[in-house]
Amino acid sequence: MNSMTGYGYKESMVDGTHVSVELKSVNSRFMDVNIGLPPFLNPLEQRLRKMISERVVRGKVDLTVRVRDSSSTATVTADPAVAQLYHAAISQIATALGKSGDDIPLGLVIAQEGVLNITHEYDAELYWQKIQGVFRDVFESFLADRAREGENLKADLCSKLETLEACAAFFSDWQPRMEARFKETVEAKFRELLGDHADQNRIMQETAALLVRYTVNEEIVRLHSHLDALRKEFSENPAPGKRIDFICQEANREINTIGSKNQFAEVGAMVIAAKDALENIREQCKNVE
Repeated sequence: MNSMTGYGYKESMVDGTHVSVELKSVNSRFMDVNIGLPPFLNPLEQRLRKMISERVVRGKVDLTVRVRDSSSTATVTADPAVAQLYHAAISQIATALGKSGDDIPLGLVIAQEGVLNITHEYDAELYWQKIQGVFRDVFESFLADRAREGENLKADLCSKLETLEACAAFFSDWQPRMEARFKETVEAKFRELLGDHADQNRIMQETAALLVRYTVNEEIVRLHSHLDALRKEFSENPAPGKRIDFICQEANREINTIGSKNQFAEVGAMVIAAKDALENIREQCKNVE
């Protein structure tokens, strides 16, 4: 079980290039990967996205990669023909203003667009050779962070599940007492009204009618089944977040029904405890991948 929150960061100098990689994630209902790269590294985006998606199932993931070369990759070229055109045009303006064209500063001509051209030669695959080692280290650290927090989440979820299982066991143990209490209640009312002339068959009929209305046997069976499914998800599913939420909805339905049928304070207290534990599980599963 993994948490949806994690963080990893590393920076390193690799073959004259300073590389920094930051990877972080927060909760999200779905998988959402955002990758920030320098424009010249955009060819690497799909490769990085695929590597992340293969090992991360759910969460909002942000990856930022920065590179800076210690030596310049720029190539500067001059266009003398364009410079001559600019010089001629500026000379015409100087003459019109009564100035000598010989006074035109060289810097003025050089500053004009197209006179000097700067280009950078970038090879995305060459940069990948420098980036990949740093990225893999960060990715493993990021996954370990999610796994470590996931173990803490699992321990908390299992604790709440144990509370739910204790409540379900209480409901199971209390059910025969509930049926006996119904019978006692019906008999007491009949004897209060009819004394020793109370019809035992009538008492049994009324008791059966109450049991049909208030019995919680089916709800208890289904609740146990849902709790077994939860424990299986906790132990066997590496990414159980969405499944946990669905099972909790079903378990909540059974607990609500038990609560609506309940006539006893002891059971009512356990219904409240069960709903509290289940709500904690539902909230916590929002942090689980």
